[in-house]
Amino acid sequence: MSVASILKGKGRGVIAENAETLLVDICKVLGDKKIGAILITDPDGRIEGIISERDVVKAVGQQGSSALDLPVGQVMTKSVITCTEGDSVNSVMSKMSEGRFRHVPVVDQDQVAVGVISIGDVVKHKIAQVELEAEQMRSYISTP
Repeated sequence: MSVASILKGKGRGVIAENAETLLVDICKVLGDKKIGAILITDPDGRIEGIISERDVVKAVGQQGSSALDLPVGQVMTKSVITCTEGDSVNSVMSKMSEGRFRHVPVVDQDQVAVGVISIGDVVKHKIAQVELEAEQMRSYISTP
């Protein structure tokens, strides 16, 4: 199974902001949208970074509440691991485990974000796959 199958189920919505957006405003979007990360993109939609809940906590922990007044470009993760729709779910899951991150932007050939998948999306997909296989096996066994 590929990343495209996850996007087909969850959709291709991408929440993105620019690097000048204040961290306090990023926090509002994270809370309002009930998401764990936001892509930071240039005007052409290419990824410059990603800001996650973990990045926010780290910034506030290091700098106190004044971190909330900083542009997100100063606290975001700049080295972003991405994937493509053709990548296997297993390879993306492996990247997430090895890198200890929970969100992966999906990019097209021009490196423009076309979606974001989370570890929750991957787990949900894997559970559905296992349940389907189990149902197929039960059906096969019970067929005379």
